[in-house]
Parts: sequence; structure tokens; C-alpha cells
Amino acid sequence: MSHRRLLSLALILAISTLPALAVAPGTAAPDFKGTDSNGVQHSLSEYRGKFVVLEWANKGCPYDQKHYLSGSIESQQREWTAKDVVWLTVISSAPGEQGYVTPSEENTYLKTMHAAPTAALLDPTSAIARLYEAKTTPHIFVIDPTGKLIYQGALDDKPTTEQADLKGARNYLNETLTAAMAGKPVPVASTRPYGCSVKYAR
Repeated sequence: MSHRRLLSLALILAISTLPALAVAPGTAAPDFKGTDSNGVQHSLSEYRGKFVVLEWANKGCPYDQKHYLSGSIESQQREWTAKDVVWLTVISSAPGEQGYVTPSEENTYLKTMHAAPTAALLDPTSAIARLYEAKTTPHIFVIDPTGKLIYQGALDDKPTTEQADLKGARNYLNETLTAAMAGKPVPVASTRPYGCSVKYAR
């Protein structure tokens, strides 16, 4: 087989394995209902008129730990919720799967990490994850006040587990919210998320 033919096949394979998006930036974000770690129910529709961040999380994932153990994601949660952004951490690990937590376990973790999301939604059936085709922990989705998805993908451009790599990283979440809240176009609407796979219910 010629070198050119091999390159063509490799390109086709690469394109075919790109992640498909259940909802693309610029389209309406799917509504959902979910119960948080305190037993309170939330829906996306109740937050119409506000910016909403969905952050898929798994406390045992080393990629997630990079952001939590460094305090980076907690500071972002505090910064944006102080500006009236709704921040929903979503945990979609199924019972028996790595990353599954009970409500009390999640509340203990949030307290230990000094985390400050609006709420932590427990999604043990992976229903919310399936709506968004969440792929990794972390995986970030940002929804504008009209209910439109304006960003999906990675937190930053350093797909490693090293806390040191946070310094100088391009933070896509901060860029998105800063631009959108100023009425400016979002610099990058979609990136490839990195991290541990979401442990879906079967």
C-alpha cells in the first residue's frame, strides 16, 4: 500500500474517531432534572437567565485531582458563583463503579476540599451524562442565560495530571465566561476534553 494511501486511511480513521457531540455549541442545551448531595432537586430550566457551568467530576481521577488538590477549581467556583454564575458539579459514576459516592461522602469531600459549587448533582443512572455525552472527568459545559450551549470541552490546554502544569495554562472556562459576560464572542467554543472516562451506568 502506498504511503499516500496509508496517510489517507489514517486521516479517515482519525476523523471517524473524533468525539460526537450530543449538543453542539450554539444549540439549545438539553434540560435535565437532578438531585444534589443535600437531596434538593435542580433543573436547567430553573436557571434560565443565568450562566450555568456543568462540571463532570470524579474525586478518584488523577486529572480531576490536579484541579482540586491544587485549589484551582475551588477558586474558580468561588470566583464565578460570586458573579451569580450557577456552578453544578455532576458525578455520574454508577453504583459499584469507580468514583461512585453517596450523598454524605460527597458532602464530606466538598467540605474537605473547600469546594464551592452551587450544588453537586449525583447522577448514578448517568442520565444527565447521556444527555450531554459527557466523556471525561473533568468535562466542562457552559450555558448562557438563553439556555444555549456556548462552550464544551476541557478546562484548560494542559492535558496532564501535573499540578505544575496549571501555571501558564490557557483556561478555557475562564475565557468563555469572561468574554460572554462582557457581551463578546467566546474565543473557543469547543475543545477535546481530557481526563478519566465517565463511569457510565450499564
